Amino acid sequence: MARIFVEGWSPEYGSPLDQDETLAPTEGSVDTSVEMQDWAPIPGVDDGCERIAFVDGVRRIDARLTLDDPLEGPVPGICGTFAVGATVWERTERRSSVERIRLERWAVLAGGRPELLPAVDLEPSYATTTTASHDPYAQVMELQTKMRRAEGETASDLAAQDCFVVADGPLNDLRPGPAVGYIKSHRVTYLPPERNSVVGALAPGQRTPLFTIADYKRYSWYVRLATLAGGHSWTGVVRCEASGQLPLEQIRTIADRTAAVLPTVASEPHVDPRAPQNLVPIAALERELRHRMGDRRLVYRALRDAVMREAS
Repeated sequence: MARIFVEGWSPEYGSPLDQDETLAPTEGSVDTSVEMQDWAPIPGVDDGCERIAFVDGVRRIDARLTLDDPLEGPVPGICGTFAVGATVWERTERRSSVERIRLERWAVLAGGRPELLPAVDLEPSYATTTTASHDPYAQVMELQTKMRRAEGETASDLAAQDCFVVADGPLNDLRPGPAVGYIKSHRVTYLPPERNSVVGALAPGQRTPLFTIADYKRYSWYVRLATLAGGHSWTGVVRCEASGQLPLEQIRTIADRTAAVLPTVASEPHVDPRAPQNLVPIAALERELRHRMGDRRLVYRALRDAVMREAS
C-alpha cells in the first residue's frame, strides 16, 4: 500500500525526487542483466583507494541585462558567475584540501547579438557570449553548460593523475577513466517495477547490481547512504554512473568502492538541509566556491558602474 511521507530536504533545495508530476519511467534502453540475472542488494567493498577527489561547481545570476535596440526593441540577457573546484581527500594522511578552483564570469545576450559588455572592475571580468533564442531559460542554460564543461575538464584532469573522482551530477565527459557521476535527485525510474523493490531494500553501504543505459553509453547503479527516521523506501538513495567504455570488472570495483566509501562522508540532517545526499566534502567545497565568487551586492554595483561609465 502506498504511504505519504514528508521529505527531509529543506524545501528551498527542491526534492530528492525531482520530477514535475510523478517519478516517470525512463524512455531509454536499460539492460539490468549486465552483472547478474537475479537481483539482490550487494554490500560495498573498500579497496583502500588512497586519493579521492570530489568535484563540483556552483553558479549565480548576478544581474539581468536589457539591450535597448531602437529598431528591434529590448533584447534580454544575463550576467552570471560560476566557480568549479575539487575537495581532494588524502585518505592515508587523513587530510583534505580544496584545489583547482576555476572562476569565470559571463554575460549572455539573446538573439545572437554581437555587443560586448563594458569592462567591469572585477577579477576575472565578464566575457560575452550569445544564444539564438530569446528565452531567458536558454541564457541560464548557456551559463550552466559552460559550468558543466569546466567540471568535466577538472574531473578528467584529476582522474588522469591517479585520483578516483566523484563528480557531483551526471558525467559530461565519458572518456574511460576512474570517475563517477554522483546524482543526488531522481527524475526518472531507470529500472522496471520488479527491480525497483531492490532499491527500496538496500541497507546503508549496499548497492544494486549494475545496469546499463544504452542511449547514454554508461553504467549505473544505486547506493544507499543512510536511513533516516520517518523516511520512505528511497530516502538516502543516490544514483552513480560511470563510462560505458570501461571493462565490466573495473566498473564492479568502482561500484563496490562507492557503496563502501560514500556513506562514510554522508551529511547529517542537523548540519545540512540536503542530508544525507549532499556529501560533506562537496558541502565544504560549495561554501568555498561561493566565497570565491564574491559578494553579490559588490558584483552588482561593479556592473552598474561599468555600464554607467560606458553610457556617459
